[in-house]
Amino acid sequence: MRIALAADHNGVALKARLADWLAGRGHVVFDAGSQQGDGVVDYPPLCAEVSRRVAAGEADLAIVLGGSGQGEVIACNKIPGIRAGVAYSRFAVEISRGNNDANVMVLGTKVVSDEEALALVELWLATPFKGAEHQRRIDQISALEARPEA
Repeated sequence: MRIALAADHNGVALKARLADWLAGRGHVVFDAGSQQGDGVVDYPPLCAEVSRRVAAGEADLAIVLGGSGQGEVIACNKIPGIRAGVAYSRFAVEISRGNNDANVMVLGTKVVSDEEALALVELWLATPFKGAEHQRRIDQISALEARPEA
């Protein structure tokens, strides 16, 4: 699987660890940055880059790391075709993938430990989309993106 990664200054160290972990499991990893762990990094451009890669089919999924994950999930979801969810628990991961077919996972490094983050990524990658009535809802979300005024 092709997975794009991005992190602000809060997630640089975990991103490097996650990139190695994913590559070790046979995934192709694209690292969109940042590489700076000692300064303040604005996350919206990073979120846009990995989200656009997913939307364009250049990556299958993306994982974004920030402090809380809240701003990152908002930024990612501004890109049409993206369904980003904040992964703060097993329940949130199972719902975001199983029900919402999330194609971007957002982790808050101030919310979960590195070990929890790796376990959540593993669960996220292993959780299939359920389809059925959930597909109908995904289609409704896509319609909102196409015509927000409707």
